[in-house]
Amino acid sequence: MSDSELDRRGFLKLCAATGALVAARPEILGRQASAATPMTASRLVDTGGNPLDPSDLEVGKSYVFHYPFVTTPCFLINLGEPVGPVAGLETEDGARYEWPGGCGPNRSVVAFSAICAHKMSYPTKTVSFINYRHEPVNFVDAKKQDAQREHVIYCCSERSVYDPAQGGRVLGGPAPQTLAAVDLRFDEDTNSLTATGTFGGEMFRKFFDTYAFQLSMQHRISDVKAGVGDTTTVFPSEEYSQNLRVC
Repeated sequence: MSDSELDRRGFLKLCAATGALVAARPEILGRQASAATPMTASRLVDTGGNPLDPSDLEVGKSYVFHYPFVTTPCFLINLGEPVGPVAGLETEDGARYEWPGGCGPNRSVVAFSAICAHKMSYPTKTVSFINYRHEPVNFVDAKKQDAQREHVIYCCSERSVYDPAQGGRVLGGPAPQTLAAVDLRFDEDTNSLTATGTFGGEMFRKFFDTYAFQLSMQHRISDVKAGVGDTTTVFPSEEYSQNLRVC
């Protein structure tokens, strides 16, 4: 028997074994590594309506913009150093995915949904209980040990802590999954950032079901599920929310 025939038989056996495994455990198909969920592309602009220059994002500060809907807030953060891809992230239902890392000229700019993955605390115009903390903060980690970290996203509502340099991975608290990440693209020709989709376990449907009335009142709109359109405005967090709660 030739080597090619042996290779072919081996390949067919592998296919048969894989088919049997999937037949026995069909949930496997839904738990493989996934790419970004594409959404309408929206360019990030400053409060003057001009394309946001990534170099204008101050290290140590956070910014708020809405994406992919006019009522779903996101954090934009310049971590100050390049951030590489992160594999092995999981949604609450076990779907695995890889986060591509930072964006911008230095690959240091990241963006995440500002809706906490636990009880959906989110920034409003009056107050925000979830914020980026550039300075060191104390918390209880996933192993129930006292820990201290800087450069984290911290939710004071139930003390969930996320690492923006690791794709929004949970460091401590009751959050059952990472923060959903925004898929950012950097255009060198125009020196601009564009949001094109999301990574991970976004919670938009549950968010609308829970907060539709509040969102309608807060944003003074009837359609809380309206898309952001071609552009979305970026605000410094301290200008977006009157009170940034620190705990």
